[in-house]
Amino acid sequence: MIPVEYLTTNDRIRAEMIEGFFVGWPVAPTAEKLMEVMAGSHRRVWAVREERVVGYVNAISDGVLNAFIPWLEVHPDHQGQGIGAELVRRIVAQLDGMYAVDLCCDTELFPYYERLGFTTFGGAGLRFPAAIR
Repeated sequence: MIPVEYLTTNDRIRAEMIEGFFVGWPVAPTAEKLMEVMAGSHRRVWAVREERVVGYVNAISDGVLNAFIPWLEVHPDHQGQGIGAELVRRIVAQLDGMYAVDLCCDTELFPYYERLGFTTFGGAGLRFPAAIR
């Protein structure tokens, strides 16, 4: 299998490399919107195989003590290969020295993140789908 390359900048990422993500979302962000999100993030990691984005993770932060991981996604055709775990490992390493690295996820994903060292706790949020467009 062709290895995955992990990139921490957007320099080599182009919109045409991004497709097939946001499965099950009521409104899927465009590739350009994802690139904008990643460019505005405190830290990011792209997983690329054969000039295709196969996964990504990002972190937003105050840059001192707290960081939040809003998005981790691996393309459905590349799941089950350890790419997601490697993306999390790499983003957490970039956030070394932070007091809190938090994320929110659906309850069925709790065991996945617990295997990666996270502790589950309560949370709440608002969603505004019109903002994605």
